[in-house]
Amino acid sequence: MMRPLVVLDVVGLTPRLLERMPRLRAVADRGFTAELGTVLPAVTCSAQATFLTGALPAEHGIVGNGWYFRDLGEVFLWRQHHVLMGGEKVWQAARRVRPGYTVANVCWWYAMGADVDWTVTPRPIYYADGRKEPDCYTDPPELHDVLTGELGTFPLFTYWGPGAGLPSSRWITRAAQRIMELHAPDLTLVYLPHLDYDLQRFGPSAPQAVAAAAALDEVLGPLLDAAVARDAVVVALSEYGITEVSRPVDVNRMLRTEGMLRVYTQDGMEYLDPWTSRAFAVADHQVAHVYVRDPADLPVVTKLCAAVPGVAEVLDPAGRSRYGLDHPRAGELVLVAEADAWFTYYYWLDDARAPDFARLVEIHRKPGYDPAELFFDPAGPGAAKRRAAVALARKKLGLRYLMNVVGLDAGARAVRGSHGRLPADPADGPVLLCSDPAAARDRFAATDVKGLLLDLAGVSGAPR
Repeated sequence: MMRPLVVLDVVGLTPRLLERMPRLRAVADRGFTAELGTVLPAVTCSAQATFLTGALPAEHGIVGNGWYFRDLGEVFLWRQHHVLMGGEKVWQAARRVRPGYTVANVCWWYAMGADVDWTVTPRPIYYADGRKEPDCYTDPPELHDVLTGELGTFPLFTYWGPGAGLPSSRWITRAAQRIMELHAPDLTLVYLPHLDYDLQRFGPSAPQAVAAAAALDEVLGPLLDAAVARDAVVVALSEYGITEVSRPVDVNRMLRTEGMLRVYTQDGMEYLDPWTSRAFAVADHQVAHVYVRDPADLPVVTKLCAAVPGVAEVLDPAGRSRYGLDHPRAGELVLVAEADAWFTYYYWLDDARAPDFARLVEIHRKPGYDPAELFFDPAGPGAAKRRAAVALARKKLGLRYLMNVVGLDAGARAVRGSHGRLPADPADGPVLLCSDPAAARDRFAATDVKGLLLDLAGVSGAPR
């Protein structure tokens, strides 16, 4: 029998945090809890792609939250086009058996252009004068006005940045609930980012992390009730666990000092020059892809990277293959940080020469991930907030503005939680909960999730 299925991606959920979330725990009380394996890198885009396709990055091609696009000569993170993700998706497999199987994607990644029935994903309005305003993209287009009319504008500035917090996850849960009420999808995918924020800011054992888990659990209540009312099977899972860190690692600064990384200068600001650099790193939490232009440089770059304090592993092609990460998009080398370390994207040697976007929440221009965007500059939070107030005033007057509130080295030193490595302790790793006890087992690999979802949906005979 085919039953509706609701899949909640609760970012950062671990067995330790689950103890603080009674509404979510009740899902497991009706069914089961299992250890969930993840992938390397243990980051959002790679893990989600594996859950949906049953494949590793070597096959689906999502080697991180971003990578160096060799054909364009540019580093891009957080692209949104579904075509970037290879492999057969779970709903495509289901439709082989049951044509017309319906799917709603509420904020899972690579949503734009996906062959699903209802899509909601964050998408700011980028005005021609440089302004960025909160909004979302939906397909079909008329869904946009239904959701924003009932729920208000998507709260983009609580989805990421110094103001990141609960309102974005609350909006997402309400949007998912409304789509379920209006359209009754066979499969509803819901992405809930809230635990990402304070766990990275303060660390997973901080009081703020415990409070975040309790707050998200309360917000989840109405959505869980709606799923039960539909007699839907609920699966809640996480992509990774966040663990304590204290050391930022500046691989690009080392490569620049050694003459491998080059920059070019405009208006006194330095920009990464990937076209002429012999080697540079795309940092992604605790994993970094190092792109080496000339194979003859591989031995020396390997040696240089291995000597950097905070680097635990340097994966060559054989090492990448061992982790299912051997894809043309991956760097010639992949670095894995030590447990208490994470990688910055910083490549300048003098903060006065940093590009202006370094001090902004600017996820699309930075050639690497920047968790310092979660803070008002710790070197002067009061001044950063005053600058933000002035910027908002200019914005309201229709003037150009820069929200330059992000700290550089001080911001990096403030980060207390990260992820990307494979977990050393299952208690700090991902977890899977399911309301149907019939599918119970002790552990699922990330590559098993697609098959589990097909079984739970009652799509017998669907290809794995």
